[in-house]
Formats: sequence, C-alpha cells, structure tokens
Amino acid sequence: MESRTIAQTKTYTYVICALFAALSAVGAFIKIPMPLVPFTLQFLFTALSGVLLGSKRGMLAQMLYVGIGLAGIPIFTKGGGISYVFQPTFGYLVGFIIGAYIIGKIVEQKGASFKVIFMASFIGVIAIYIFGVIYMYFIVNLYIGSPMPLSKAIYVGAIACLPGDLISCFITSLVGSKLVPILKKQQLI
Repeated sequence: MESRTIAQTKTYTYVICALFAALSAVGAFIKIPMPLVPFTLQFLFTALSGVLLGSKRGMLAQMLYVGIGLAGIPIFTKGGGISYVFQPTFGYLVGFIIGAYIIGKIVEQKGASFKVIFMASFIGVIAIYIFGVIYMYFIVNLYIGSPMPLSKAIYVGAIACLPGDLISCFITSLVGSKLVPILKKQQLI
C-alpha cells in the first residue's frame, strides 16, 4: 500500500475518530439488564478506540463524543447539554477520555496480544472508575445534597459494574488481538 499524504491522513483520522465517537454514543443506548446496574457498550467502544486507534486518536474520539454531548446533542444516557456536568455520572465520561488514552498507550508500548489488551483494558476501566466514583461522590454529596457514603459510591459506581466491564475487557482483547495485526499490515494504524 502506498503511503498517504498529510491531507489523506488527517481525513482518515477525522473519519475514524468520528466513527468511534458515534459508536460510543450508540453504546450508551444499548443496555443489557443486569442485577444491579445495566450493562452498556460504552466502555467496550472506549476500550476499542484506544486499542484500534492508539492513545491519541482514541482519546480524541472520546473527546469528540463528550464534546458533542456537551454541545447539546442528547447522546449521553440521560440526554446532553452543558448542564450534564452536574449529573453524577459525568465523571465516567471524563474517565472515558483518560481510559482510551491509557489503553492505547499500553497497547502501543507492549503490543497487541490478548493478554496485553486485557491488562490494558482492565487498567483503563479502573481509571474510569476512579474518575467516575470520585465525581459521583462529590456531585451527590455537595451539589445534589443527598448524603452518600464513599463505600456506597464505590459499590454502585465500580463494584456493581465490574462484571459487565470484565466481559467488555474480554471482548476487546479478543477483537483487538485479531484486528490490530490486520490494520497494521494495511497501514491503517
């Protein structure tokens, strides 16, 4: 495959980042009922954006997703708009940006084996939980004014979500370990 021009590279970056932003938006609305917290595909697409696009473009895709939602397009699970920053779950959206970067960086540095991608995805989901749980704790306690102990925030915001997110880590590892070599061979990443 011949090398691309700078304009082609920029266009390709815009298109794939927009694609993964759209997948993240769609993933917010695909809900699989679970005993405590519904399982969505948002983390799956966040992790795949880091694995398949790399740290910078994966982060850019998630920034685009969050930016579109904050601009007022109702693509978050409970709508959109700048006031969404006062939703208890907004910290997870910030976490998606950081998580995609972390996942992409680990895969860039360590390779795209199933084991590396699973580890990277798990580290990424922990980073998302850190942002999400801390943000939820402060918004609920300080802005909403409804007392919530940190232990409950950790349980509801991380522990209850972990089984579904581990499934996403597995799927990401399976898909990523197969697609990354193909995409590299085609010089698409």
